[in-house]
Amino acid sequence: MPLRIFSALCALALPAFCASTGSRVDFVRDVQPIFEQRCEGCHGTKQHLAGLRLDNRDSARRVIHAGNSNDSRLIQMVKGSTGEVMPPVGARLSSIQIATLTRWIDQGADWPASASVAPHWAWAPVGHPSGSIDSFILARLEKENIAPSPDADRATLLRRVSLDITGLPPTPQETAEFLADDRPDAYARTVDRLLASPHYGEKWARYWLDLAHYADSDGFEKDLERPWSWRYRDWVIDAYNRDLPYDRFVTLQIAGDELPGATSNDRIATGFYRNTLTNRESGVDQREARFDQLVDRVGTTGTVFLGITLRCAQCHDHKYDPIKQRDFYRMMAYFNAADETNIQAPLPGELGSYLRARPDYEQKRAALLAEYNIPELQKQWEQDMVRAMDHPGVLTDWDFQVTEMRAGFDHADRVLHTPAAERSQQDQRRLTARFIGRPGPRVETAKDLTARFKELSGKLDALNRTFPALSMAYAMEDRSDYGAQHIALRGDYKSPGEEVQPGVPGFLPGSEKAMPTRLDLARWIMAPENPLTARVAVNRIWQELFGRGIVSTSEDFGTQGDKPSHPELLDWLANEYRNLGWSNKALIREIVLSRTYRQSSAVRPDLAQKDPANLLLARQARLRLPAELIRDEALAVSGLLDTDVGGPGIKPFQPAGVAELGFGGGKLWVENAGREKYRRGLYIHYQRTTPYPFLVNFDEPDSTLACTRRGVSNTALQALDLLNDPVFFEAAQALAYRVETEARGIFGIGWILLFNFV
Repeated sequence: MPLRIFSALCALALPAFCASTGSRVDFVRDVQPIFEQRCEGCHGTKQHLAGLRLDNRDSARRVIHAGNSNDSRLIQMVKGSTGEVMPPVGARLSSIQIATLTRWIDQGADWPASASVAPHWAWAPVGHPSGSIDSFILARLEKENIAPSPDADRATLLRRVSLDITGLPPTPQETAEFLADDRPDAYARTVDRLLASPHYGEKWARYWLDLAHYADSDGFEKDLERPWSWRYRDWVIDAYNRDLPYDRFVTLQIAGDELPGATSNDRIATGFYRNTLTNRESGVDQREARFDQLVDRVGTTGTVFLGITLRCAQCHDHKYDPIKQRDFYRMMAYFNAADETNIQAPLPGELGSYLRARPDYEQKRAALLAEYNIPELQKQWEQDMVRAMDHPGVLTDWDFQVTEMRAGFDHADRVLHTPAAERSQQDQRRLTARFIGRPGPRVETAKDLTARFKELSGKLDALNRTFPALSMAYAMEDRSDYGAQHIALRGDYKSPGEEVQPGVPGFLPGSEKAMPTRLDLARWIMAPENPLTARVAVNRIWQELFGRGIVSTSEDFGTQGDKPSHPELLDWLANEYRNLGWSNKALIREIVLSRTYRQSSAVRPDLAQKDPANLLLARQARLRLPAELIRDEALAVSGLLDTDVGGPGIKPFQPAGVAELGFGGGKLWVENAGREKYRRGLYIHYQRTTPYPFLVNFDEPDSTLACTRRGVSNTALQALDLLNDPVFFEAAQALAYRVETEARGIFGIGWILLFNFV
């Protein structure tokens, strides 16, 4: 027998021999490698192993029944003798490894205090490696004996960086000027120009709006439009253009309303949490509907800011990560103490005309209400509604009125139970409008009153059209009337368990501190000792520029997510982000100036076996544009693009029959007639139940949950879209006209235009 084969067999047999003898198992040598290499993600698996934390010696020894392997659930589960298996995924432990664990437990399951199982990489403090982007990438390539790719040609590089920073292709003039500029800093100055463009904010807002699962409608069956949702979208665009530091960017979205002296702009930022779905269907249990919204806000917070799957702990302790169910409901307590509100948020130039017109408007409105005896009739209606709310089943003809109002009128119970003199003007106005529109059985059974109400409604509509009302925005505010937060047993809102106070996941640094407010939560998320926030943020920026994050599962940094391909680079970027004052523009600038980013994306045969997924970045990635940018590029190169930034959403052409698929035959899709229909795809109205078909065909997410990375599909519908959609047909005509009128020879502007479209 060859010596090397004999040696290998001895190496395999030796651990089994040791396990079968009385020799003592050494934790560091024999046990720790099993836990670190094979059982990552098993800590706390299933209810039967609740409390198993291998980084806590005392609790771990109790859970695994130190001294008696026959009663150890750990041994039963690694054997799979109870039907439940550790590890839950991947290869099972070998018989040799199980024998080693068995002897270790029988010997008391002890290990030195200096030896502990290393925590999951994402929970560990951010390291401080020295180097640069290119040094980390090159070191890994050299280790694998792979050479990097040469630089991309200048025209390709300009197109790449233009699309990555602004989402728009370079113009023929910009291309010509860059190609003619032979100064050493030509590329760096181009990057600075692009970062200063107002279109930078539009491009980078799109990826954030995916995270916020932004939409322009409620969702669910009725899917009513949200006419002011765009105020949050514009806040995000403006924040990116101003290079608002990420720590401030996050704090405002979580708790802008809780800041001392909060402005309306600060409060608009909390619209981040107003992108939850709202069920307007009559008869829906409003407690359940609100609970579902709270679950979404907790899950979104975990996914977006921390890269952890908090939502998995709604019904029980997390199966794989050290997140307790109690942690989930402590996080929910922050949002249970808050509520939705609609605020006046005047746009520039609105306030003056509003204040001038208001006295005359108020006088005319009050006169109309008095003429039709609305104050007295509304008072009786309110009494009937409150009685029906408080005593369901007594006034059966009013019960449906109550359920319908609770679904369609925000905070119906609270507003109706508040004395009229104590209501805000906004709530009183909403209530009067509700009464006139749906006055209940007393009015609806009297034909003369019904006719008068219809007449009044027409007069009020005409008056309102003359009044320059202030713009609104959706925001959050603190509320103390929802009571204490309880753990929902098995995740059921109808089964309250232990009461909990606001707090953060107990396995992360700083969780022992009292943090009662959302502002405290925001500050904890951005605290220097939090190991997740900076890593998660820079990973997503990297993902936008390379198509894949250093951690591919950008939504999950937990034990079931992928490990970083370049862990030292990830930590270096996290530190650099902080050192740059959390500046997005500064970090993006560093990345796009790196040689790693500037490499050619040409496919290399030598990488087909060594690195087929391009994880090591021996070349730049070849990326397909997201849905909105495909449309933007066609409009840009054709000369049709309307480049105005911000404002209400648009409704460009869409095929007949799409809107009709919605509730009750659908909302009418009134196509914009002017230049607005040529605005960027970012501004297309997103109706959750009947989304814009082109965006769906090219993989825009459905806006029901936070999306950290879009899928990429290839379907026949995409080809049909590009061939038959009138938007692209019109763009093709305009492009042909530009080539015909602007081309100056085969190497002139016409070919540059075509290059930018291909």
